Amino acid sequence: MKKSLVSLQILNSTLEGNIVCPPSKSYTHRAIAIASLSSDISVIKNPLISRDTLSTIIACKMLGARVEESVKNKSLLINGKESFDVPDNVINLENSGTTLRIISSMSALVKKGYTVLTGDESLRKRPMKPLISALNQLGVECFSTNDKGTPPIVIKGGGITGGNVNIDGNISSQFISSLIVSCIYARSEVTLNVKGKQVSTPYIQATMETMKNFGVQINHNPDYSQYIVPLGRYKGTTFTIPGDFSAAALMISAGVLCGGKINIKGLNFDYPQGDKQILDIVKNMGGNIRVYKEKGEVTVTGSNQLKGIECNLSNTPDLLPAIAILSLKTTSPIKIYGISHARLKETDRVSVLSSELRKLGVSISTWKDKMVIYPIRRIRNATLDSHNDHRLFMAFAIASLLTEKSIVTGAESVDVSYPVFLNDLKRLGANINLLK
Repeated sequence: MKKSLVSLQILNSTLEGNIVCPPSKSYTHRAIAIASLSSDISVIKNPLISRDTLSTIIACKMLGARVEESVKNKSLLINGKESFDVPDNVINLENSGTTLRIISSMSALVKKGYTVLTGDESLRKRPMKPLISALNQLGVECFSTNDKGTPPIVIKGGGITGGNVNIDGNISSQFISSLIVSCIYARSEVTLNVKGKQVSTPYIQATMETMKNFGVQINHNPDYSQYIVPLGRYKGTTFTIPGDFSAAALMISAGVLCGGKINIKGLNFDYPQGDKQILDIVKNMGGNIRVYKEKGEVTVTGSNQLKGIECNLSNTPDLLPAIAILSLKTTSPIKIYGISHARLKETDRVSVLSSELRKLGVSISTWKDKMVIYPIRRIRNATLDSHNDHRLFMAFAIASLLTEKSIVTGAESVDVSYPVFLNDLKRLGANINLLK
């Protein structure tokens, strides 16, 4: 992982005002990939242009799709292909785990030749064994060069044979999303059988919702343990990316902790997004939050005290940082379950959250799949290391607004998912200074 170069000095602040939620990173990834698999022309409106989604754009271009950005119209024009050309170089996916997983299966649709996928130090630690095994079962030659099941990954082209495949569901939902996106072009129908507990199911629902907009319907059983992927083809379409509840969750936490009154616009309640769970969590904690679904807005007012709760994040691991910092105003413990796969993100988020929040004076107990955060007696100034993890950086920056003066490292990481995060915080009144 690259060394953090930019830090913030953050002073105690009250937030007030309006912001527009950034577009969904998850839906942007999926829409770009699926449009690149259609031989028709598609228009992706309101995409998130960030470091992670640029990795998907670059990868799809290297596979032969044509992608043009219109800054004026805030859209992407994509002309895809149902089978790809072999890339003329190794594809560097930087830090994007979603791109790594989705492009792995898409690379099997290269007509002839080998595709090599790699990334930064963090990405080269991301687990890939279940997806590699599944692709092998589907007739695809795919392997890790280091024999550890982590990138670099090599995928031989020639197509996907099809048939039945078993895959572990307890590490990442991205493996399932990757397979169902590409397997519509297999030589025979594919049946995916999920072994163990499937985590992050809403992200698979988001994949299927995006596929449906491009003309493909996936069949699955009620508990999402089996998927039938029919043979078909994607139809070019116009698809508008909804606002990102993962980003909104952090700003909602900011409003609860540091408001004032914050109005968050640009949300869409019609599409599957598991991180909408933050709305119920904040309500159950006694936070002041109002939801206006028809307008696509949420209004949050600062709370002096919150109640501790119990919540399970097996479907919504990205909520962990947002919920963890809410502990700074609770009067009873927060008990969080279903967090083991949060250890397999850009960092071990359970470990980093624990070590850094303790610097603020928070008392935390952790197990593999559980975290208990106790009410804080007095918040301390601190220097917090985000380990260059974008969601942790944003959470630590928000938490620091409650201190007299703190420093948070890793400001450059926000371009992964929320490039205008610091601008939005400043617009709301945050007292922030960049340190080199």
